[in-house]
Amino acid sequence: MGSVGTPGSRGKIAPAAADAVGPLIPIGALAARTRCNIETIRFYEKIGVLPKPARTEGGHRVYGRAHVERLTFIRRARELGFTLDEVRALLQLAAASEVPCAAVKDLAAAHLAAVRTKIADLRAMQKALTGLIGQCDVRGDTADQPGCPLVEALLGGAA
Repeated sequence: MGSVGTPGSRGKIAPAAADAVGPLIPIGALAARTRCNIETIRFYEKIGVLPKPARTEGGHRVYGRAHVERLTFIRRARELGFTLDEVRALLQLAAASEVPCAAVKDLAAAHLAAVRTKIADLRAMQKALTGLIGQCDVRGDTADQPGCPLVEALLGGAA
């Protein structure tokens, strides 16, 4: 299996389990190169999204180019809000000998629908909070006035 950017493997993500091509780098260099936190890298290894790296004689992790490419892919997918399960699915699709674009598109379209739902929910929250804060503004911000319309609304009018 090739990795991203190698001739004849355009668009494929290698498993990165054994990467003998190119120099091996320590975890700090991997973190800097991919802009990913070291603890996040260890977490991704623990859950199997990023394969375990080789180790030096002293027991230090060392990573190759395929790890860099795979982790960059994961980070970019996470920045777009894909869940770890969706990232796993994308990685499987990307590693296929012929990347099934329709399947990738379907997964991305489902994710976009979820994002749009979240945006609608956030807009509804924004509207509700604006109204509640507006009730405070109508009542006035005087410290000596008892009660708070926002707290009363959160209590369900039971105050």
